Amino acid sequence: MHPLDTDRLQLRAWSDEDIGFVFDMYSRWEVQRFIGLVPRVMADRGEAEAVIARWRSLDDPVCGVWAVQRRADGHLLGTLLLKPIPASSDRTPLPPSGDIEIGWHFHPDVWGHGYATEAASRALKHAFDSGLPEVVAVTKEANTASQAVAGRIGMTHQGKTTRYYNATCELFVATRPAS
Repeated sequence: MHPLDTDRLQLRAWSDEDIGFVFDMYSRWEVQRFIGLVPRVMADRGEAEAVIARWRSLDDPVCGVWAVQRRADGHLLGTLLLKPIPASSDRTPLPPSGDIEIGWHFHPDVWGHGYATEAASRALKHAFDSGLPEVVAVTKEANTASQAVAGRIGMTHQGKTTRYYNATCELFVATRPAS
């Protein structure tokens, strides 16, 4: 997974030194309330260790789960995801859909500073520069903040869908620009 830079941010691989941040961020209801079919907060640091290990195991030249930090001071801000999205199905685990999802989770202390938009814009550029023809984002209906980010990075709202995660989600799509 390649690091990605913007003027203010660096998107980089997660490390064991980030466990405390991951636990702090994902143990907050305001972060977790829109994540998963049945949202729940992280209960202990062991969950943070396991999730970082899972994120680091993704070995793909395009996709990944990046730690987002400020370049100026290295302060961790959140998570940027670019990964295969599972299809809705009665099978467990859910099968791949063939689509790639972009997503973001940021610490509440840094909401409202444009970091999610900046990081997501950079990851979307990386996806298209790497040859992906399309990227999707899904949100829960009430997650208007993430829907606004999707709009700001040029994604088009397609309405409700049940194609992913065995859930009804708001679907956003971005298509690689013609060269």
